[in-house]
Amino acid sequence: MTQHQHCLASIRAHYPQFSVTEKKIADYILENPTEIIHSTINSLAEDLGVADSTVFRFCKRIGFKGFQAMKIALASEVVTGLKDIHERVDEGDTAQTIATKVFRSNIKTIEDTLMVVDEKNLLKAVNIMANARSIEFFGSGGSGVIALDAYHKFIRTGLRVHAGSDSHIQLMTASQMTSEDCAVFISHSGSTKDILQVLDIVKDTGAKTIGITNFAKSPLSQRVEVPLFTVSEETDYRSEALSSRIAQLTLIDALYVNLMMTREMEGQDALRKMRKAISVKRI
Repeated sequence: MTQHQHCLASIRAHYPQFSVTEKKIADYILENPTEIIHSTINSLAEDLGVADSTVFRFCKRIGFKGFQAMKIALASEVVTGLKDIHERVDEGDTAQTIATKVFRSNIKTIEDTLMVVDEKNLLKAVNIMANARSIEFFGSGGSGVIALDAYHKFIRTGLRVHAGSDSHIQLMTASQMTSEDCAVFISHSGSTKDILQVLDIVKDTGAKTIGITNFAKSPLSQRVEVPLFTVSEETDYRSEALSSRIAQLTLIDALYVNLMMTREMEGQDALRKMRKAISVKRI
């Protein structure tokens, strides 16, 4: 996948680090991508009340050589988006065709998310986990299922991990955390009330916080120490939130494998004990 297909995703991923002026430019592009394609750097700068050089630096900031390169990227992304509308599930589609479209949609979600993975934040999250006394995974609704999957993976690391789906239990668990612990919050929207309440309590304890969410402008991404982002699009029969779970699972897999590599012998020893323990369940 080439970068020209991910202009909007790149803007969303970089959003938390933008200055006030950069956010102003970003908001305008996100809200008016089609208009940007037909504008000049001068007209955009004039509309926003900023200098041409400011717009140029913004384009460089998100990975393009200049305004024209960003326009070409944006045009390709917008056109691709229009094409995708016609590739959605149709009434006459066969079961195989529908399956193919679902698989392709999931593949695109993972590839789009890979384009916005921030290696610096990924490594920071792995380091926090590796040095934590315990790791707590928090999620609500569909994201709660993802949190349980994360628990299922990370219990193999040999570290103390936990995930609870009940909102009251989550609040109680959060209150007992310390500055030596790590909390991972999973929320597609990043604005779920229950999760934000838990985050407030965790922050009061001094525990380290990591967030996995789809919206760079969300309260969750702006309040955790280390935000990690996924990218997903809504389709005919699946909301954006449902599509994002594939990216969330994959991002958590990446964290898990990186953590196991960091722990080396300790991780291998824990994995061996785990395999020995569950071997009694096999015939």
